Amino acid sequence: MLAVAAQLPQLLSSVYPRRHSTSTFPHKAPTQIFVPLNLRKNSLLARNSNAPVIKETTTQSQPTWDQLLGCNNWDGLLEPLDLTLRKFIIRCGEFCQATYDSFINDKNSKYCGACRYSKQTLLEQVELIDASHYEVSAYLYASAQVSVPEAFILRSMSREKWDEESNWIGFIAVTSDETTKARGHREIYIAWRGTATDYEWFDDLGSELESAQELLLEGTEDKNAKAMKGWLSIYTSNDPKSEFTKTSARKQVQSNMKRLLKKYEGEKISIISTGHSLGAVLATLSAFDIVENEIVPSDVSVSAILFASPHVGNKEFNDQIIKHSNLRILSVKNTIDLVPRYPNWFFGYVNTGTELVIDSRKSPYINHTMSPIDWHSLEGMLHVMAGWNGADAKFELKVKRSLALVNKYTDLLKDEYMVPESWWVVKNKGMVMTEEGQWVTESPFDGHLPVPPVHEV
Repeated sequence: MLAVAAQLPQLLSSVYPRRHSTSTFPHKAPTQIFVPLNLRKNSLLARNSNAPVIKETTTQSQPTWDQLLGCNNWDGLLEPLDLTLRKFIIRCGEFCQATYDSFINDKNSKYCGACRYSKQTLLEQVELIDASHYEVSAYLYASAQVSVPEAFILRSMSREKWDEESNWIGFIAVTSDETTKARGHREIYIAWRGTATDYEWFDDLGSELESAQELLLEGTEDKNAKAMKGWLSIYTSNDPKSEFTKTSARKQVQSNMKRLLKKYEGEKISIISTGHSLGAVLATLSAFDIVENEIVPSDVSVSAILFASPHVGNKEFNDQIIKHSNLRILSVKNTIDLVPRYPNWFFGYVNTGTELVIDSRKSPYINHTMSPIDWHSLEGMLHVMAGWNGADAKFELKVKRSLALVNKYTDLLKDEYMVPESWWVVKNKGMVMTEEGQWVTESPFDGHLPVPPVHEV
């Protein structure tokens, strides 16, 4: 791993040459940016932006729901990128982004590592468009038996911390009854939280492969199928001392899938597991796990929509994945992002799923920096998804999505769009004044403290 790290500067200079935009973008009529009212934050966005006018039109015939889920591995839908599929991928990305927007990462808070909002209010608080179409059914928590970097498991410095070793790692959302009736099927989303915005974990985590036998169906033996040890630990570890991870993230997913399949028995059900960065790895492992171990019947489609996913395992593990006819994986990658190249093929890792490779340098709206963090930005990827028309075609926005979202946690947008950098902030960084006039870190926003999941016996 040290040898790979030593090659990074050379890799950056050879594979990712510095590129400057020389085009001038035409002036557009000012468009008022929506300012969230109920979050008591983001006040800097009460201004105009020279945002583009977007018309969502298509000459393509609309694909079926099964085609969107990859029943034919998205054949004919990726180039040119189908508008309906484009919207579906972006919606999955917005579920992933919700995990970042609601995660408490301030180590001064005793709730560091928890979700800021309750299940009942999460999607509304993160301003998800059409939030009322979905209901959050469960929260997921993870621990790790092996040492992992703080990019994965954050720990509060408070002596009164909510939990010693566990972190909130994602949620499960289901389409509402009304939306299900309108669409003709029930959608179950498993959204996984990704990593912090640094790259120190590259060297800290290593690249050791470990047998994935634990994930295989009882009676199936394949000693050669392996996944990265760190990934497996986060997905399969439990902590008997914690009320939140008495059972592993894996067991939490399995028990919730059983519960929801029983609840919606008789309906057409689809399961979509999605994540960005580390979250994409967990999305892959969980999608494979529930199919491999027959948690879901073979007539239920399971799809994994991945963003900037590192490699998960070796060829033999990938062979175990592709043997399932009801499991499909679509992996979206920014061609200049380093993370999807980790761990290196030299250590035995291979790509998983159908790839959709995009290039953020095609967008005329953003600065083309030399920062690997910018290349890995989820909101940056979703912006590119909104306008991607292929490597040889002109970038043109096809989906009505606020341009300001690009700068949620970065400074990628060009100055002419007048959007402040890293504007998604909690008021006063989560500090509130008590009745005694003392400033303290607040508990989760809406008064709902972290609630341990119901663990299957």
